Order: sequence, then structure tokens, then C-alpha cells
Amino acid sequence: MRPLYAVPLGIAATGAACVAYAAGVEVRSFRLRRVTVPVLPSGTRPLRVLQLSDIHMVNGQRKKQQWLRDLAGLKPDFVVNTGDNLSDPEAVPQTLDALGPLLDYPGVYVFGSNDYYGPVPKSPTRYLGAMLTGDHGLNRSDGSARRGTFGAVHNPWTDLRDGFDSAGWVDLTNTRGRLKVEGLELEFTGLDDPHIRRDRYSEVEGGPSEDADVSIGVVHAPYLRALDAFTADRYPLILAGHTHGGQLCIPFYGALVTNCDLDRKRVKGLSRHSAGGHRAYLHVSAGCGTNRYTPVRFACPPEATLLTLTPRA
Repeated sequence: MRPLYAVPLGIAATGAACVAYAAGVEVRSFRLRRVTVPVLPSGTRPLRVLQLSDIHMVNGQRKKQQWLRDLAGLKPDFVVNTGDNLSDPEAVPQTLDALGPLLDYPGVYVFGSNDYYGPVPKSPTRYLGAMLTGDHGLNRSDGSARRGTFGAVHNPWTDLRDGFDSAGWVDLTNTRGRLKVEGLELEFTGLDDPHIRRDRYSEVEGGPSEDADVSIGVVHAPYLRALDAFTADRYPLILAGHTHGGQLCIPFYGALVTNCDLDRKRVKGLSRHSAGGHRAYLHVSAGCGTNRYTPVRFACPPEATLLTLTPRA
């Protein structure tokens, strides 16, 4: 007969192996997701869009930095950065250096909460509790605001902004911006991070401009109020990040949490969103980093996404 202690010891060993894999292997197993989205006018050639999100750079992450540099070899038509670049107040220079080759391409960006504020240790059960209560970030389930951020470390986000701006990337913080690529007028409408209630859709509402060939909504955290507003205003495509794809997932089940009010089935990848009688494509990046205090991923490798925009059918 097997000794009674053999089962718990086996469970403990399996758990330890999973943690070792999540912290030592998968968190550095960078991947490229490829998706195709039919949103361009008929008769135009496809455009290649590189979406980066949730880099969460920490000083010394050399493998991640090299992987980001190498993405320039994809030669995208333009880059969309959906925020949370930092997880270390000292990491702005390394972030800009890693993104350096990509800064040579046209680009747009929004920031996330971790660009503004440094990370703090949090219990994993806090995220599970948030899914039960519906209280995420500074948002309550009834739509009201929770208390603001107090005592947090302030990241040098203005240095990051200045680096992006000097390279010609367009800041979409609660505003609109444009790029002209391959003769097409690309319009972008961005929101600041809904997770910390900095989004101001009333400042950008009104829908796509008539002279734009395609209009894209950009936001860090895919809260339903932001997705609903973009979709009801007839934006054909919305790009977001924030969720880390769940970060710690269960094989054949998926993510346990989304860290916002988006449902688990759309925690990463391409899906559809409906609101106001209209439908939009939604792409949520699982991101390529983690909070520095939870440097693990399981069944959810770090990623960037190459979206190929093609003509509408």
C-alpha cells in the first residue's frame, strides 16, 4: 500500500514544478500572435500592424529587450503601443533602448496605470476577489469610483512620453491622432486608462471622421464602458491590453481573471464586441511582461501581435 504521505508529497512536487516552469521558462518564452482583420476599404493593399502591450520593463531583462529589438525585423507598417511599459521607475532608458528600432516606424500609443505608478506587492487572491465583487482598479461594479491612488510610487512617465514623442509616435491620451501610411488616412481615437478612471470619452466622442480610410479605437484596459462607446460610435476595430491574457491560466479551461469587467472568453486575442446596434472587432493583447512582484506565467506565454488589416469583404 502506498504511504499516506506520498500523495501530498506528489502534489507538492507537481506544484513546485509548475511554479518553476511558470517563473523560469514560460515567462521568457516570447511569442508572436498573428491575426487578420478585414477593416480596410476595398481595393487597398493589406497593412501590417505590430501591437505591443504590457511590457512591464524591469532593469536587467536583457532577453526581453533583445526580443523587442528583433521585432523591428517584421517591418510593420506602423506600431500601436497599448500601455503598461514600466514595472520599474528606473527602467525608462532600457525601455526606450529596447523599442529603439521600432521607434523608426510610425506609431501611436496610450498609457496604462503602471506607466504612471510603480508596482506594489499584491495578494493573488485580490484579483479573484475583484472578479467576485466586480470592483476592479478604481472602478466599482455599480459604475461609481473607488478611492484614488495614495502613497504610490510615481514613475517618470513624462520621460517615456517625451521619448515616444521625439520619435514621432502619436500620443492618444484622450484625444485623436492620424498617420498616413501607404497613401491611406489612418485615424486613431485613444483613451487614457479606464482602470484608474482616467478615460474621458466625452472629449473624443463623435465616431470616425468622414475623410479617414479607417478609424481605430485604442485603450489600455478593455473595460466595457470604453468598448461600448467605441462600438456604438461605429469604430470597426478596437485595440487593448491590460489583461495579461489571465497570466496564470488552467489548460483546457483558460483564464481565471481578466482584471477588468471583460468576460474571460475574450481575455486575449481577436473577438467581436456589440453595442448600440453595431459590431466592432476587438483585439486584446496578452502582453509580453508581468508585474515585477509576480514574474510568472502559466499556459499564457508573453506575446506581441502582428495584425494584418485587409479589405472588407
